[in-house]
Amino acid sequence: MRTWIYVAPDDRSTKLGYLRAGAVVDRAETSAGTRRCEGGWYRIAPRGYVCVGKGATLSLDHQVIQAALRGPDRDATLPYAYVMSRSRAPHLYFRLPTEKDQRRVEGPTVREHVRLAIPPKVPLDAVPAFLAEGRDLPKPYGAVEPLRYSVHAGRAKQESAFGLVTAFEWTDRKFGLTTELDLIPLDRTKPAKISSLHGAVVDNPGGLPAIVTSHGAAKLVPDADGRMHEKGVVPWRSGVVLTGNTKGGERGLWETTEGFWLPAATMLIATPREDPIGHARAGKKWIDVSIKKQLLVAYEGTQPVFATLVSTGRGGMSDPEKTTATVRGVFYVHAKHVSGTMDGEEGSDSFDLRDVPYIQYFHEGYALHGAYWHDEFGKPRSHGCVNLAPADAKWLFDWTDPPVPPEWHGAVNLEGGTLVWTHAG
Repeated sequence: MRTWIYVAPDDRSTKLGYLRAGAVVDRAETSAGTRRCEGGWYRIAPRGYVCVGKGATLSLDHQVIQAALRGPDRDATLPYAYVMSRSRAPHLYFRLPTEKDQRRVEGPTVREHVRLAIPPKVPLDAVPAFLAEGRDLPKPYGAVEPLRYSVHAGRAKQESAFGLVTAFEWTDRKFGLTTELDLIPLDRTKPAKISSLHGAVVDNPGGLPAIVTSHGAAKLVPDADGRMHEKGVVPWRSGVVLTGNTKGGERGLWETTEGFWLPAATMLIATPREDPIGHARAGKKWIDVSIKKQLLVAYEGTQPVFATLVSTGRGGMSDPEKTTATVRGVFYVHAKHVSGTMDGEEGSDSFDLRDVPYIQYFHEGYALHGAYWHDEFGKPRSHGCVNLAPADAKWLFDWTDPPVPPEWHGAVNLEGGTLVWTHAG
């Protein structure tokens, strides 16, 4: 699934990032040499070199390019449409199954199931020409090749989720094509839990981001005499930006950039501060994650520019080596992925989450990433990572270093990524 991009035309040089199967990028017309690469090294946009061979081709007619259809939408809140498996996980077809195939694989009552099931609402396209021609779906280079039966390759795990390249109707049934080039019947899936949460982004100098943590927080507006009156409420978990003006001190009322005031007790407020190693004094970007508050704040120098609620490890403040607690300390983002698979086995807890969006690894297997399977931000919930709502994960992904160029699927930087400080707070 990955084709590595190197800083020089040599696979022993530093890796810059990678392309995902199906990606199409601009390249130089001529090869930069064939050192340890029979098909030749080609410089690609905006930088780096790729080896043409098992993981890359110069032909747009290659079967994987034809089957993959489209890449992630980097301008959208989520890079793909997402679905999650139901109690009976979907089979993974590698060819368009006839109705007879479906009865043989899924049982004689499959048509009754299709009639009663309500599949997730996803945009529908025409049946891809590649499949309409009766061809088998290929597996991209590097992907696991499962045992194939007549028309399918087994079944997904019970707790599975998928990013979809496309969806369409076939035999009066809706199917989705996953990013790993498996066909799944969508009536065996349910909608992903896409949170509408979006944190507070500071656009004006000196503003302070805050998150409303009380239900029914009253908007207070002063009259001509300065007396406050309620003018509606601010929804729970809303992001607001404060001007810094207060009435009654820091524990009193705070003015928002929208002109109304809120009590301090109804919010988590991100205020100017420094990191523990002096990173902020140089004006650099850094991220503060408070496990106690379940609050993430992005800083430029000492100034907070973004704040949102997160879900850290459900192990709380216990030992990360023995539990699902989030690791604590000062780290740096060293690898970023537009999306990637996260799976695991923890006792009876087995999961296989495909295309987890906007992953940023900062220490071993610990990462900041979007979550499309829950909407409990503000509570410990994860297996140890820092979960963000999709819109917040995308904002943070675009803001941090190393940047991921368009058409690339990931970037690595083992030395100079954005600092992440996770602490009890």
